[in-house]
Amino acid sequence: MRKQNWRSKRNHREVLDPFLAYQKQALLRVSRTFALTIPLLPSQVRNVIGNAYLLCRIADTIEDEPTLDREYKRKFLGRFAEVVQQQSATDSFAHELASLLSDATNPAERDLVLNTGAVVDFHGKLPSGQRKPIERCIDIMCKGMAEFVGTDATGLPTMEHVERYCYYVAGVVGEMITDVLSDYSSGIEAQRDKLNKLSVQFGRGLQLVNILKDHREDRRRGVTWLPRQIFNSRSRGNNGEIETSLENRVMHVVRVAQRDFEAALRYVLLIPVRERGVRSFLAITLGLAILTLRRINSNPGFRRGDDVKISRRQVYATVATTSVAVRSNSTLRWLFDRARPSFVAGPETI
Repeated sequence: MRKQNWRSKRNHREVLDPFLAYQKQALLRVSRTFALTIPLLPSQVRNVIGNAYLLCRIADTIEDEPTLDREYKRKFLGRFAEVVQQQSATDSFAHELASLLSDATNPAERDLVLNTGAVVDFHGKLPSGQRKPIERCIDIMCKGMAEFVGTDATGLPTMEHVERYCYYVAGVVGEMITDVLSDYSSGIEAQRDKLNKLSVQFGRGLQLVNILKDHREDRRRGVTWLPRQIFNSRSRGNNGEIETSLENRVMHVVRVAQRDFEAALRYVLLIPVRERGVRSFLAITLGLAILTLRRINSNPGFRRGDDVKISRRQVYATVATTSVAVRSNSTLRWLFDRARPSFVAGPETI
């Protein structure tokens, strides 16, 4: 049974907050996927998760801005974590950062930075059980991004470094969402320990797909998050690092992402069936990522992100079929098995 307490009732009243009209439009402008899936969540957590996503996107904007040097990025990431915890002035942060953004940052993200104050003000009104996990997430994310600001077009040294980076930018988001959902539902809270063990892999798998999809564009702006070296499992521990082709590196990451998505499916299946909105939010997000991974697996040498982007028709079909499948664990598992990539034979590298 859902928790019927002052926290959920307060969130329900917040639907009337005029800020939420801006939040809805901002989500539409900065994320096609999450603008589609977040509205599927129950009203008690829909705006909380939406607000958390916008906060994460501001941190992403700092990390992605190519004209900011390492020290400036570290400075603004640190300040942003303080702003979210209301330990630093919001307006000065927003205007100073916005003035330094180049044309490489799109207008929607620039506008989001300028509206940092409104986003943070809404966050500050949330009950502690929801606010604290988000603040923890942003703090860890900003510190992790600051650690990796020196990454360049040669990529990260090994897959272990990639996974560490993915924890900071996405795995911790999985932990945060688990905490927020557990605060909302006693049925989800009963599965909290099991969910926490899977949440990092869920977030990491989504981030690995983003890394794969965008690696060509990222390289053109001077950065890549692919590993420079991968390990041959048969020689691990015996100087088993091997330099390998870009295509093999891509396929190695594809297989790691698929392994993470197995864990992500187990995460979804642990959510009580009666929580259809939560299950739809999670399962559709997972399904869209799996279909993208499938396209990358079929074309690992793709030249542009659009080459592996799933069509609008596929998006709508995924939403329709998954919205029905979430009613049954066995049906959801069947749908996942149909969508997952079929790997071609190759050297064992995991």
